[in-house]
Amino acid sequence: MENSNSKGIGLKIALGILLALFLGTAFYTSKLYNEKKENEATLTREKEQVMADLSSMAKQYDIAIGENEIANQSLVEARERIQGLMDSLKISQNSVNSLWRYKKKFMALQEEMDVLLSENDKLKIENALLATSLDSTNMQLQERAVFTDSLLIQNTQLSEVVENAAVLQTVGLKGFGVIERSSGKLIPTERAKRSDKIRICYTVAKNALVGAGDKELYVQVLDPKNNVLGANEQIQFDETILNYSLVSKFNYENKNLDICEFVAPNDDFIEGRYVVNVFNENELVSTSEFTLK
Repeated sequence: MENSNSKGIGLKIALGILLALFLGTAFYTSKLYNEKKENEATLTREKEQVMADLSSMAKQYDIAIGENEIANQSLVEARERIQGLMDSLKISQNSVNSLWRYKKKFMALQEEMDVLLSENDKLKIENALLATSLDSTNMQLQERAVFTDSLLIQNTQLSEVVENAAVLQTVGLKGFGVIERSSGKLIPTERAKRSDKIRICYTVAKNALVGAGDKELYVQVLDPKNNVLGANEQIQFDETILNYSLVSKFNYENKNLDICEFVAPNDDFIEGRYVVNVFNENELVSTSEFTLK
């Protein structure tokens, strides 16, 4: 009877121990499972955070690259490294070691980005200053070009003025009939039939812009019928043809010079208005008229 009781008590004790072991194992297994789930959730969150940080870095690079008209190769290469790390992180396993390696790479890329973006900001400032300097230089060059063009125009105009002014002019032009005595004495007359010649007198005016030396002017005398008296020869200047009565040649010495010339009639002088013109080449410099009765 006592043996039977002892066996029952031993069996109960064994069953109690087995139940305790089972419950302990179940509790431990449940605890391990819960810890695993929590670790996986934590790793997933940390992986997503690293991915978000990498995506933020990539956007900063995109902005920096977009702000440069010419792509900064260092920024482009760094952006490619971030994209490669993001692609690798997407397919990586959620493990502590793996995530730690990605975090280390992320921190290295973060340091690199800080340096590159700082350098890029400096370059933008330098480029802005350079652009401002270039704009200022271009403005100065444009102003100088305008000034130079203005000087060229003024010089051209001045040259034209000087060229136009550097021409001999005549003053006091007079024409009148004269009677020529055998002694050579000349007597002015207004009678056409008594006139032997027409005397033309004028003064070459002093002009400091004209060099001294041998000069010549062309004298043209027109009778009342508009005929050219005297030699009536032709000379051409460019497209202009001039009929002249005589060539008045003289030595100009940079001072006023009085000159008189004679034109003989082709036939007898006729009554009416006579015109005397003096030309410097094809330019009319003086004109006058007189009447023979």
